[in-house]
Amino acid sequence: MSFWEYANPKRFMALSSAALPWLTGLTALVLGVGLIWGFFFTPDDFRQGSTVKIIYIHVPSAFIAINAWLMMLVTSLVWLIRRHHVSVLAARAAAPIGLAMTAIGLITGAVWGQPMWGTWWEWDPRLTSFLILGLFYLGYIALWEAIDDADTAADLTSVLCIVGSVFAVLSRYAILFWNQGLHQGASLSLDKEENVHDVFAYPLWTCIIGFVLLFITLVLLRTRTEIRARRVQALIARERMA
Repeated sequence: MSFWEYANPKRFMALSSAALPWLTGLTALVLGVGLIWGFFFTPDDFRQGSTVKIIYIHVPSAFIAINAWLMMLVTSLVWLIRRHHVSVLAARAAAPIGLAMTAIGLITGAVWGQPMWGTWWEWDPRLTSFLILGLFYLGYIALWEAIDDADTAADLTSVLCIVGSVFAVLSRYAILFWNQGLHQGASLSLDKEENVHDVFAYPLWTCIIGFVLLFITLVLLRTRTEIRARRVQALIARERMA
């Protein structure tokens, strides 16, 4: 069976319908375990105190915000190359989720940064590129709503997605490009000297996995909604032509 067969709306709807109940349960379990473990069963940091526990929301939400755009880039390229409607509808479905995660990342980052840096906001390279990424999310959503022709909207938003991917990459690696700014390095790193202690890392990894599962679940739900909306629009158009 070819991978591209899953781009067929009917096959996608059948597969996602079977997977969603399991994904929803697994998401609730993993995310619940991660958040409870992190907030209630880890100690306060010797420098940051209980403020450090914001990490269990901030890092996963920022991780999803960046990688949601990269997922949108891949599905947009599939649309431009293969013209599979499910792929571009998945990108459209992911955009509001990515925007919400960007907002959560910015808000929790401000709450975390104020006691650590003494300010709610700093024009740090990573923070600035992350904010611009959020504006690209807004522009992507607005562009879909502004254009009536679905295929034209899909083409233009796919191009916008390619351009915005620069800021998705910058928001992840800005600290490597510019050796300045208040933002610390990666919380989880292959370098043991930079990595957080295992007592924080294990629940953090659990939360990240939970957020990834949540993202997949929400994208599947929203993509199914987009497919149904496209079918309704097609039926309305047929009735008007009849």
